[in-house]
Amino acid sequence: MHSPTITGFEIVDLRFPTSEEAHGSDAVHVDPDYSAAYVILKTDSARAGATGISYEGHGLTFTIGRGNEIVCQAIRSLMPLVEGKSVDAIRRDRRAFWRALSQDSQFRWLGPEKGVMALAVAAIVNAVWDLEARVAGKPLWRLLADMPAEELVAAMDFHGIRDAVDEAACLAMLRANDATRAERITRVEREGFPAYTTSCGWIGYSDDTIRARCREALADGFTHFKMKIGQSIDDDVRRARIIREEIGAKNTLMVDANQRFDVQQAIQWIKPLAPFNIWWFEEPVSPDDVLGHAEIARAIQPIRVATGEQCQNRVMFKQFLASGGMQICQLDSCRVGGVNDNLAIMALARRFGVPVCPHAGGVGLCEFVAHLIMVDYIRFNPTMDGRVCEFVDHLHEHFVDPCIVKGGRYLAPTKPGYSGEVKRASLAAFAFPDGPEWVKRRNTRNINGVAR
Repeated sequence: MHSPTITGFEIVDLRFPTSEEAHGSDAVHVDPDYSAAYVILKTDSARAGATGISYEGHGLTFTIGRGNEIVCQAIRSLMPLVEGKSVDAIRRDRRAFWRALSQDSQFRWLGPEKGVMALAVAAIVNAVWDLEARVAGKPLWRLLADMPAEELVAAMDFHGIRDAVDEAACLAMLRANDATRAERITRVEREGFPAYTTSCGWIGYSDDTIRARCREALADGFTHFKMKIGQSIDDDVRRARIIREEIGAKNTLMVDANQRFDVQQAIQWIKPLAPFNIWWFEEPVSPDDVLGHAEIARAIQPIRVATGEQCQNRVMFKQFLASGGMQICQLDSCRVGGVNDNLAIMALARRFGVPVCPHAGGVGLCEFVAHLIMVDYIRFNPTMDGRVCEFVDHLHEHFVDPCIVKGGRYLAPTKPGYSGEVKRASLAAFAFPDGPEWVKRRNTRNINGVAR
């Protein structure tokens, strides 16, 4: 069969006005407009035969508004390294293709492997994996679940982490899990994977909204709930009390400061919240502060420290995990360099015995992690005990293949691809700044920070 070749691309600066209802609000990000730098890889093969699945690759990376256009431009700058590549050529050496993007001799000066560069690489890499999964006729999680261990290892870049886990150790890890791999595939197809909700805990919500959202989540089968903290300790205690009243003593509560504090401030801030039986304290300080996270972890036991959604690359994950400052590994589908990088992070988490509980929400992150958490469970960390995956119930209606969460569990995706394709009507309506949804807001909102 002809292997599709990437012949062109389309990039959309996609933004949704979620700040109007305080969706996604926390102590640091007070007015987020959930956004995506969105890329479509065009190929010389329009259709996948009888399946009717388009031979295009759809990928994105997540931002929260201003600056999204910078990531879009970074994606555009990388596309000469992608155009002309066939799916077969990329498949034959996935690591080399990934390194060609992340380690380009000129572009890497803007990183390397961090910031806007990593976000741009993630969007493209996610699109490439979507394309490969479509060609294979499988959802991405199943493509990776079925992949021979040697091929999976060959897709990962171990540069900078071999002192923690190298190719041989990773291969041994995967082979040790292979004997029971089929059982776990059957289980996720039958049961899905446990999820937790953040939709009851946004910091801009009223008390009545918090109560209503908690009751809705309980009715939907959730047992794990997360709230944002960090503006006022009195408000945080009041909101924690409200959530505990609604969810009861047996369900699980986590808190998230979104990097709001200094080290000693974080240690003091969590003390009046501890009586509410907090499982984890998320992003208490700067996402780059390895030593600070480790100090906090030692000071606030038995509450765990969770971080990772803004951790820049697998090398930083290695340091956080080795230091004891990352007791819950919150990998993100778009913050690091896409699927390849996240596979390496899963291996690191297994090496250090730390549970993977992915960050999600935003635009498309839930759709992506529905695949990633299945891969982690099936190939790397073969248990569901003490593991949950974040779910935020916003914007899924804009996706062709939205994630499905039932009974408080992510169901395994069934359609070919990586589930990141946005509906054409939504791309047109919410393209920034000239989509009709933004045109009608120009008189009442700041556009790019400048009043119009």
